[in-house]
Amino acid sequence: MERLDRQMQFVAEIGRLKGVLRQTVLAGPGLNRPENSAEHSWHLAMMALVLAEHAPPGTDLAKVTAMVLLHDLVEIDAGDLFLYADHDQQARQELAERAAADRIFAIPPGDQGASLRRLWDEFNERQTKEAKFARAIDRLQPMLENLTAGGGTWQRHGVTADQVLAKVQLIEDGSATLGALARNLVAQAVTAGILAPSPVT
Repeated sequence: MERLDRQMQFVAEIGRLKGVLRQTVLAGPGLNRPENSAEHSWHLAMMALVLAEHAPPGTDLAKVTAMVLLHDLVEIDAGDLFLYADHDQQARQELAERAAADRIFAIPPGDQGASLRRLWDEFNERQTKEAKFARAIDRLQPMLENLTAGGGTWQRHGVTADQVLAKVQLIEDGSATLGALARNLVAQAVTAGILAPSPVT
């Protein structure tokens, strides 16, 4: 029963992710509110299922799905950080997330916690095709929400097309097809006036 008790403790703990609010704003009937991190993770798992054919050949989609469900659990302690935060904020967030991973993945039984932690580390290290594809859809999803919201956080924070395109490179690294889609979406957003064009240099 000790093993089950620890598993249930973990199940209860990860439910707290539903209370972590993200920068992304959801738009649509009955919405117009911040997305929470659990919703984000669910959306990524669905994207992994639906967009599987755009992953590199031989990608283990079950592993991708596990990664995207796990990747933001650390936000229970560390909170969500805006994608375009400065270097110092990013460095502090990385330390906070690693400390959170140490705590959270120690809750389930040792073998299970170690297995989940390896998946979390793999996602963040972005060396395998599974991690690269998982990171690609993690980067694409907020773009889709910003488009639906008519600019969303792009407009609220004065983000420009060149800043978004710099992030698109990570999508291309995980899926050439989704990377091309993302570049087209940026161009459409600029044309529609919901994303500021890149500054003229």
